[in-house]
Amino acid sequence: MKYLLSLLTLCWSLSITAAPKSELWNYWDQHDQSNLQEVSHQTWQQLLDSYLSQQGMHTVFDYANLQASDREKLQAYIDTLTRLDPRTLNKQQQYAYWINLYNALTVKVVIDHYPVSSITKIGGWFRFGPWDLPLIEIANQKLTLNDIEHRILRPIWQDARIHYVVNCASLGCPNLQPEAFTADNTERLLEQAAYEFINSDKGVKSNHRRLILSSIYQWYAEDFGSQDELLDHLIRYRPKLANDERIKRSFRYEYDWQLNRK
Repeated sequence: MKYLLSLLTLCWSLSITAAPKSELWNYWDQHDQSNLQEVSHQTWQQLLDSYLSQQGMHTVFDYANLQASDREKLQAYIDTLTRLDPRTLNKQQQYAYWINLYNALTVKVVIDHYPVSSITKIGGWFRFGPWDLPLIEIANQKLTLNDIEHRILRPIWQDARIHYVVNCASLGCPNLQPEAFTADNTERLLEQAAYEFINSDKGVKSNHRRLILSSIYQWYAEDFGSQDELLDHLIRYRPKLANDERIKRSFRYEYDWQLNRK
């Protein structure tokens, strides 16, 4: 029994310090820039308006009080997106499509298992959260949350700011944005999310000896580059860090997996 508990502890430790690599799923690397179709995310916006609120530095979702009619709206919104073939859209529409779909699916999976203290509790034994569970089918392909983030979004757009806008329903995560993404506002929201996170204690916190960074900078170091490149990235959004001597020291990393519930 002692050996089994040690093994489980080791697996748990590895699961929270390792993250999937960015590996392109070629099937999804297509777009049609001549297609002017606009995908409506109005239903998702209505749900955000009704159930997302600000609580200190966090945006929190009121999972407990989601009305049955709004649960149906969330499912209908996801169903509408999954009936589309995003490969036929232009690339700007695709970007908003995948971000909104990821976030809507995350909210749905939490609601389906609520009450739960952390998204990491979802998925059963030997799973750290629901990220590898097949949740949807699009264009005859079954997809997981990890597929969307690590095999589509990250490798196709190669934009480290993606980590600030795909929400993992946790307090340590960059906030779920109060606006649905669209082709027109994606760049603004990416910049807004990066600025908010890096200027909050969730992103960069300090004590008297050194800076404490979010674990996303450790998990996804390949996206943020070398330590110098990461520092440049942080200073871009929080210029005062350039004059902080602690930025030259080693970092400590932290993450809060408590559910982002109201």
